[in-house]
Amino acid sequence: MCWEGGEGRWRRKVAEKSKKAGDLAGNTWQHLKTSPSFTDAALGRIAQGTKILAEGGYEKVFYLSTSAGPVMGIIYLSTEKLAYCSDSPLSYKSDGQTEWSYYKIVIPLHQLKAVNPSSSTANPSEKYIQVISVDNHEFWFMGFLNYVGAVECLQETLRSQTV
Repeated sequence: MCWEGGEGRWRRKVAEKSKKAGDLAGNTWQHLKTSPSFTDAALGRIAQGTKILAEGGYEKVFYLSTSAGPVMGIIYLSTEKLAYCSDSPLSYKSDGQTEWSYYKIVIPLHQLKAVNPSSSTANPSEKYIQVISVDNHEFWFMGFLNYVGAVECLQETLRSQTV
């Protein structure tokens, strides 16, 4: 009797770990697919490995969806602000010349209105997190390696601001 209880508990743990491993594999694949090419994503990850580890690990790397396409970067969350900075500068035209600048977002936490998890209706494995500020600016983050953890963290931050 005692053995059966232990075996059932063991099976549940194996099933739970298998699901987590499957989710991580799917999230990793989605993260790599977000880049313009798989090769670009893989080479970019190798080149930026040191920076990512210094920033706290791969689970903090994701993409911000912009009108120009996905932009890889890192999200920063403090007790005061939610911030984002692209890993590389983006080009833009100014007076006919090409300029370069990092894409940055800073939202004071008291300016957060909503954090909404979402997924593509066409491809449910493509998961997004919509962040809305009180002035109704929308930011769509995607490509998280730890999607559930990111959603929970951002939603908890929003809840703590409304209490």
